[in-house]
Amino acid sequence: MTLSAWHHLYATCPRAQRLQPLQHPLLAQHQLTLWVKRDDLIHPTISGNKWRKLKYILRNALLEGDRGILSFGGAYSNHLHALAAAGHYLGLPTVGIVRGEASSADNPTLRDAQAWGMTLVFVDRQQYRRRQDSDWLLELAQRYPKYRIIPEGGSCADALPGVAELWQEIEQELSQAPQQSFNQQPLTIDEVILPVASGGTLAGLLSARPSHTRIKGYAVLKGAQWLADEICRLHPNAADDPGWQLSLEHHGGGYAKCSAADNADINLLASQLALPLEPIYSGKTLLGLFRDIAAGAYPAGSKLVFLHTGGLQGARGSLRLR
Repeated sequence: MTLSAWHHLYATCPRAQRLQPLQHPLLAQHQLTLWVKRDDLIHPTISGNKWRKLKYILRNALLEGDRGILSFGGAYSNHLHALAAAGHYLGLPTVGIVRGEASSADNPTLRDAQAWGMTLVFVDRQQYRRRQDSDWLLELAQRYPKYRIIPEGGSCADALPGVAELWQEIEQELSQAPQQSFNQQPLTIDEVILPVASGGTLAGLLSARPSHTRIKGYAVLKGAQWLADEICRLHPNAADDPGWQLSLEHHGGGYAKCSAADNADINLLASQLALPLEPIYSGKTLLGLFRDIAAGAYPAGSKLVFLHTGGLQGARGSLRLR
């Protein structure tokens, strides 16, 4: 359990592929350029935004001599899955407080987590709602001394710097892209689009947002008006930043819910774009984006980037079709 293991893990990690241009008749009709940032390819088990959010959480845990890391999630949590994998690679014990019944332990996500050595503690929904309650957090700290306790989704202050590094990658990749204009001006992005659940990834992007690029987050939860306050809590300067917005209309009925019609549309979109999608995060968001494009939300000539935040493993049985 050494810092050198962390350096090795992150230094040898396969990087996400460069920005990939997407082709679709709707994009051509509205004269839009859309790239996808394939963060789902960053690592085979520590995927997408989880890789970025955990980066400095893991480093700080090792630097400060923590015995392990404890966090929270549902039975198909991408965050717990990634944390368990990272803990395994680093020799850092992990504990997952899981919302649900112990019978869920046999699902693919939690089987993986247990194989990587994560200790699972199952709690009912009423108890799980206390995950931010100081009294319960104190009880957990006493039960697991010297364990770093991080919130659901890994969304905390230590998560933001790893997410912010994405901007440097985009800038570098754009500088290597073929120039399409006669004046050879550097390419710039008008808007970055991403799914939002706990708010940490959007807050991390806001912490280093270039002035010429807006950010639009698509909430994958129903009734997620509270997300704006959470993002401002994570990154207080967001309250005075006009360059971002949350879309609350494309949740598909709630977290991990999707109508049969929407699921079919997501599958069709994945086929048309030759892009792997799942209907909980990336598929729901991209479908919402294409519906907004069809409604004329973007002026001709706009250059957009869709951030594929990974999470493909979480669709192994977690989706509830309506």
